Amino acid sequence: MTSAPVAAPPGSATDRALASRLPSLTGLRWIAALLVFGFHAGTMRIIAEPDYQAVVGKVFTLGLSGVQFFFILSGFVLVWSARPGDSRRRFWRRRFAKIYPNHVLLWALAMGAAVWFADPINPVAALENLFLIQAWDPRPGYFYSVNNVSWSLSCELFFYLCLPLVLPLVRRARPWQLWAVVIAVPLLILALWPAQTLVPEQSRWWFTQVFPLVRSLEFWMGVAAAELMLRGRWRGPGLPLASLIFVVTWVAAAEWIRAEFWAALLAAAYVLVIAAAADADVRGRRSPLRSRPMVWLGEVSFAFYLVHVFVIMTILRITGDWGTGLPGWWGPAAVIGFLALTLGLAALVHRFVEQPMMRRLAPRRSPPAVQPGR
Repeated sequence: MTSAPVAAPPGSATDRALASRLPSLTGLRWIAALLVFGFHAGTMRIIAEPDYQAVVGKVFTLGLSGVQFFFILSGFVLVWSARPGDSRRRFWRRRFAKIYPNHVLLWALAMGAAVWFADPINPVAALENLFLIQAWDPRPGYFYSVNNVSWSLSCELFFYLCLPLVLPLVRRARPWQLWAVVIAVPLLILALWPAQTLVPEQSRWWFTQVFPLVRSLEFWMGVAAAELMLRGRWRGPGLPLASLIFVVTWVAAAEWIRAEFWAALLAAAYVLVIAAAADADVRGRRSPLRSRPMVWLGEVSFAFYLVHVFVIMTILRITGDWGTGLPGWWGPAAVIGFLALTLGLAALVHRFVEQPMMRRLAPRRSPPAVQPGR
């Protein structure tokens, strides 16, 4: 169990660097992105062979919760890396510089593809998507529009706008209040199932899966957990046990637990493994998540997330396999190929768009620090 305060890192220079950067959380970002990729690989009909499709679908049946993982992780990282005296404008500018250049690039590519394929373009939905307000629009075809996965950026933008306004209250909150948030969020997620009957049936998916106010629950869970850890008040398992809890929860949720329960359980499992990974870095304990390959994969994960659906959909439409899938072993081979291709393109976007635009648009940092979260 984590019991000693973690706000002050151990004395060595290496330990202090780990404590400030939390590279294990960067590695966790790749796992979250991979879960989402697997979910889309299983739902976008890449594989025509039913038996092969069933395997991918079974392994990644809960992959959509990778976005939930991202939201909790984002709240944790942003509170951990918040600087005393940092202005709201500087915070918002850094967040804008991080997400918007990649978003605009993929928006332009998706709009170009729509013109190429002669798809009808809804100008209102396209503009909502460009300005990242589409998640507030419950109409079908609006919140999932242009580059569909950017709906989560619309939620993140809302979180970013709120955090500097709420953070002073978080800093003054008592530990029991922070623990109340961590414990209450899974219960509130569970309560969404009966609550969705209060909205029109055609908007229920949007209400539970997209609506920024609802999805902010996961973000605030990460915020509260990070504040508890900064104060040395977090109590949770170490990384090996937290990882085991995560795997067991994932398997149990996929096999035996009804859909209305698994999101709440996974939220609890995710916050445990995020806090445990951060604690391992603070204490300088062994963590495979901060290996060089995992950190690199985590660094390109944001670009990977934004690129992957666009790449899969565009190539399948060009080859004429969209909606039908590829026969036999061609299907699984295509999934592996899409994974490799998307990763390569994400590395290029990260290197030639994300990093240069961060240097150009973000305010200068003193002292410089590397943020592990999106």
